[in-house]
Amino acid sequence: MAVSEVTTGSSGRAGGLFARLAGSPFVWICAFLALVVAGLSLPLRLPLGPNAWDTVLYLDAAQRIHVGQAPALDFFAPVGPLGYYLAAGLDALFPRAQPMLWVNWALLPVLLPLLALLMADVAPRSRRQALALLLPFLMFASLPVNLHSLYASPGFDGYGYYNRHTSLLLYVLIATLLFARHRWLRIGLVAALMLALFLVKITGAVTGTLLVGYALFAGRMRLRDVAAAAALVVAALAGLELATGIVSAYIVDILKLLKLNTGALLPRFLTVASVKFNVVGPAALLLCALAVAAWRDGLPRSLAGWRALADSPFGWLAAVLAAWTFFETQNTGSLEFIGLWPVLLLLLGEWWPRRDDGLRPIVLVLVLAVSLPTAVIYLERSMRALMSAPGYAALDAPELGPLGRVSVKPDIAARAAAMIDHYAAQQAAYEDLIRRDLAPSYNLYSEIDYQATWLLELQQGARAIKAWEAATGRRLNGSFTLDFTDPMNRLLDRHPPRKVPLAIDPGRSTPPLDVDTLAELGRTDAILVPKCPPTAARQMIRDHFAKALEGRERIALAPCWDMYLRR
Repeated sequence: MAVSEVTTGSSGRAGGLFARLAGSPFVWICAFLALVVAGLSLPLRLPLGPNAWDTVLYLDAAQRIHVGQAPALDFFAPVGPLGYYLAAGLDALFPRAQPMLWVNWALLPVLLPLLALLMADVAPRSRRQALALLLPFLMFASLPVNLHSLYASPGFDGYGYYNRHTSLLLYVLIATLLFARHRWLRIGLVAALMLALFLVKITGAVTGTLLVGYALFAGRMRLRDVAAAAALVVAALAGLELATGIVSAYIVDILKLLKLNTGALLPRFLTVASVKFNVVGPAALLLCALAVAAWRDGLPRSLAGWRALADSPFGWLAAVLAAWTFFETQNTGSLEFIGLWPVLLLLLGEWWPRRDDGLRPIVLVLVLAVSLPTAVIYLERSMRALMSAPGYAALDAPELGPLGRVSVKPDIAARAAAMIDHYAAQQAAYEDLIRRDLAPSYNLYSEIDYQATWLLELQQGARAIKAWEAATGRRLNGSFTLDFTDPMNRLLDRHPPRKVPLAIDPGRSTPPLDVDTLAELGRTDAILVPKCPPTAARQMIRDHFAKALEGRERIALAPCWDMYLRR
């Protein structure tokens, strides 16, 4: 045999092996998991983005869970307990990880196994179809990026985590309803996904229920299969309730949240349609094209025919678009409408090989118009953040640990340090804005420079507490910060008070102050008041907890901090 033939044979076998590996969904899942573990193991520094202090909600929750508290039972939380527990688990396993990463990936221990089971059902029929479902999911799950930008400078989005978690769960649910064929596998996946949706965010569970209900209406699932999945969910929740009591406490919190969030729904639908017109507009046109195609083919004349139309890509596109629009009316920051892709994949599978008329190119163009904006925006925002990072400066916040491992533009870093001094020296000017019920900036919390300043303010407070404790010889048992979020106990490894809400936002997600909360705060050594700058929101929080400050000694802890000490 010639040397060239041996070389050609070896390269052919290597190429065949590579093709088999690249075509295996499980290889992609394992590779993705390896990247996640590496990302969590390394002390990475990430570009700071808007509203990054939302990340601290999970740090606060993790600290509370580590000291034995439970969501809903021991503290009010705006969403379900599952995301907090999974985030706390990753935090314990990877203590050096950048918080934006372990919070963003908190649901992967649930999502990846369920997705692998779905791939095991789909891949034997069509590896291409399996990869077409899997790869978009892995892309959207990879980085903390939302599809709507709130600030011009690139950075990672440290907010909207539970919305992203819910969007990924809904993506897998829709893919399961459309592509799973094994009956008991589909029942099990639907049950597991609905349970996770309920325990992550109630509006996600409502959206999932609408989708499963439509699958029943369209004949995609039988009544007994839906009943079996529902029974599994109820049994799991009943077991959890008997063991912990957390389910009933969570439902009570949901009812409290509903009372705090009332208002007209129509303006929210209009907001979603306007913000995501790049998807909603083409999707509406695609529905029109599919309606024309259905009319040309002849409208159904029997109940079975109408159910077949409901189970067609036309019916599923309308159902998923409507259900997801409802879900997005309750969100700020998400992976909006990523669940349309499994429907579009179903549409391509049915249209491309079977139709050859004038509508075929129109439908293909509209499919691209619906799907490409989401993928392009995600990739563009991700790449901007990654490619900008080498030119950014590290924020000087070493005492914040992994939370302070962020970077910003050099001029923003300098501005953040200067603004701390400015806010401390110009308190009267910002008090005047409070009297006028005005914020220092209309989009203050979405501004990256403010988020950087907030982190430096936080570091000043942590340093001041350590210095005060060293000077007085008294160690505080814990603290409570009168701000939207409270990382101080996490930073100093202290015990947060029980019965205190996780996110403080009076009028929106914070219930009225009750006797139990006052009693718990009364046992907490320090209540902290940040002042750089004073804002109307902070004043509202202070007014909400005014009774808890009574009888305490006010100490000027630092230029940007007052401490109300328990006597």
